[in-house]
Amino acid sequence: MVVIPSAYSEYWVTRTKPPPSDHESMNDLRFEICIDSVAGAIAAQEAGAHRVELCQALSVGGTTPSAAMIQSVKAASNFPVHVLIRPRGGDFVFCDDEWDVMARDIELAGEWGVDGVVIGGLCADRTLDVDHCRRLIERARPMSVTFHRAFDLCADPMTALRQLLDLRVDRLLTSGQAATAHEGRGLLRDLVRAAGERLLIMAGAGIHERNVAELVRDSGVNELHFTGRLSSGRSSSGRSGKGRSAHERSDSERSVSQAGAGSVQMGSDAQADHIREETDANRIQAIMAAAERARV
Repeated sequence: MVVIPSAYSEYWVTRTKPPPSDHESMNDLRFEICIDSVAGAIAAQEAGAHRVELCQALSVGGTTPSAAMIQSVKAASNFPVHVLIRPRGGDFVFCDDEWDVMARDIELAGEWGVDGVVIGGLCADRTLDVDHCRRLIERARPMSVTFHRAFDLCADPMTALRQLLDLRVDRLLTSGQAATAHEGRGLLRDLVRAAGERLLIMAGAGIHERNVAELVRDSGVNELHFTGRLSSGRSSSGRSGKGRSAHERSDSERSVSQAGAGSVQMGSDAQADHIREETDANRIQAIMAAAERARV
């Protein structure tokens, strides 16, 4: 049995707001928050989000979270939890051993009561690896299945969409094959029209308060995926990063100075050693409110 951490006990004793449904009208806006912690799940739920996608290693686009993290987030939340199934960072062309690992991760996620899984994989020619994906989808049911942003690397997005429709996935997470969903809103609009009500198109990548309204208006998407994070801690230059989003920090702060950090670096992203971004309920609500205003 997983015990809810004591730091969150007061939250659960006093919480009375019912969880939002994951089964609302196709025309209602729904918000999925990408998180990597129990605190992130609580912040997303407090903000009124519809569900979370739980990952680890967000600096590489996310990988499968640990068993304890999955179970702890499930114990500390009462809304849908979807889990990313990705064994490593890097490309999406997986070997047989990696596909086997993903299949086992899906089985375990189901045993732990996860509501949905987020999967994907490609062939070397940038087409969907249909056979392996079908195996994962069959293993996942009756959980919800989202195909992740491996789609954004496909050579032919419309062919890939038809394949996903044939595979009967529930939703597609995509930036419209652009650096951000806002930049890809033209293709997102085309995908929404082509998918109709057979598959949900969920926009994700670079969504924030200042671009979400135009994204919603121009693309017609009904589901949005974002982190709603603010940076916490101090940069190597000594300046506080707390309370600012990643796109608000200066170029100098994005680069760790040798004077401040010496030659010590934990991984390929030196900035990650000095700045942590944390899910923020107020920021999530601000992005949600901006999106809702686009529908008025």
